[in-house]
Amino acid sequence: MGTGFIVSLIVVAIWMIIIFAIMIPYNNKYIKRKNKKIDYEKTKIYLRWNVFDTLTLTLAIYTIICVQVLNFLISSGENVENPYVQFFTNQSQVWVIVTVGYLVTRITTTLKSIKAQFGDINESDE
Repeated sequence: MGTGFIVSLIVVAIWMIIIFAIMIPYNNKYIKRKNKKIDYEKTKIYLRWNVFDTLTLTLAIYTIICVQVLNFLISSGENVENPYVQFFTNQSQVWVIVTVGYLVTRITTTLKSIKAQFGDINESDE
């Protein structure tokens, strides 16, 4: 395993520690649970911009920068033996997966929250 991959894994570990340091207190403070499941009717945080949206936007911008640097390095003739190519390849892959995963989760929770909070209006009209 090359030096770039090892450094990239260390950077990913640091980012994940930061994300979990933000996520755990956030979940304890804003997410309301009922029988160990999220009570979407009482949890209002999914219907507004929150700290995870800001963090995900930051990660998306970081990912775009990594991909552009990787494109520049490969265009200039570098190959996978270069540690910078290794680093940016690993960073780009990891954060694209994390960002897309968060996007899918966010859309799902937002739709569930909308249904829980506004679903009764449509059902009473019928």
